[in-house]
Parts: sequence; structure tokens; C-alpha cells
Amino acid sequence: MDQTMATNAQKNKFLIDGFPRNQDNLQGWNKTMDGEADVAFVLFFDCNNEICVERCLERGKSSGRSDDNRESLEKRIQTYLQSTKPIIDLYEEMGKVKKIDASKSVDEVFDEVVKIFDKEG
Repeated sequence: MDQTMATNAQKNKFLIDGFPRNQDNLQGWNKTMDGEADVAFVLFFDCNNEICVERCLERGKSSGRSDDNRESLEKRIQTYLQSTKPIIDLYEEMGKVKKIDASKSVDEVFDEVVKIFDKEG
């Protein structure tokens, strides 16, 4: 990020994917980035668990990922609920969550993402 901004000061916005995932990540981010970066918003792809599981199982048919099985997915959902969801809730309390209904089609979800980025700059 520093190198990108040093090369071009106009490139000062970054998408941090899947982070922070838990309280330790959040504390590390806050310690390291305090005064250095502002979290403009959190893009939250909201989708019910069963749709997520079905999509991952379908992906698993061709991805070769050994963790695309129902048992692993259920464990990942529990980890999400215990560790990640509280972080999202914290950002929601700050008014920083932009929620997208990710149960829609890929094109519909993408259109919503574009709208958010167009609005937020």
C-alpha cells in the first residue's frame, strides 16, 4: 500500500478482503493502522447459510478444494458466527456496514457492489 501511494498519491483507497476476521485481527489492525488509515466502510455480503453451503458444495465439484464438504463448511460457519460476525456487528454499530443481499445472482450482486463504490467514491 505504501509503495502504491508513493508511486501515485491518487491511489489511496484499498479493498482489504476478509479482514479483520476476529478480535485479534481487529486489535492488530487498530494498533498498526491507528492514524494511518480510515475504514470508510465494510462491504458485507449477506447470504443465508444454506445457500452458502450449496454454492460451496457446487464449487467443490470442480475446485479440488478438500474443505468444500458439508462438515468443513458447517465448522467454518460456526467459526464465522463466533469470531467474525461480532466484528461485523461492531462496524455496524459504527454505521460503517454496507450490506448486499448475496443470495441474488452474480450479476445482481455485482451491480449492487458497483453502486456502493460509485456512491462511496
